Amino acid sequence: MPLLKALDIGDRIPDFELQDQNGQWIKRDDFKGKPLVIFFYPKDHTPGCTAEACSFRDYESEFQAVGAKVIGINDAEVSIHKSFADKYDLKYPVLSDPGHMVRKSFGAPGLLFDTVANRITYVTDGSHKVAYIFTSLFRANDHVSESLDYVKKMVHDTH
Repeated sequence: MPLLKALDIGDRIPDFELQDQNGQWIKRDDFKGKPLVIFFYPKDHTPGCTAEACSFRDYESEFQAVGAKVIGINDAEVSIHKSFADKYDLKYPVLSDPGHMVRKSFGAPGLLFDTVANRITYVTDGSHKVAYIFTSLFRANDHVSESLDYVKKMVHDTH
């Protein structure tokens, strides 16, 4: 599947249905009315990705406090995600995206001839329209602070 046009602010994220680390099917519409923080990342059990995933874990209660749901996605198999989630006590869904089908439907760029996800985070509003995008391969922990700050601002501005 070729890379589609990259999502922009105001675009609705594509529908998706993927398995999480426990083999449960998760779809976009499971989170109707909730802001989503979806982060695509290159590889489980690597230093930057582990730091990013654990940082999202450490701040998950803050995301929940403002009604947002965190979701991690890359192309690893469910069993690899399971060992990663168990080792680092990740409670949020870590979704398996074989062949990068969902990443490509977002138009999110890849690395290494598009065989690995780049590090990119999408924040959506409750109707799943993109409100904020943050891309940085090397500033892994900034994905959490950037997206949390934006979600807090977004929720505050609607109240």
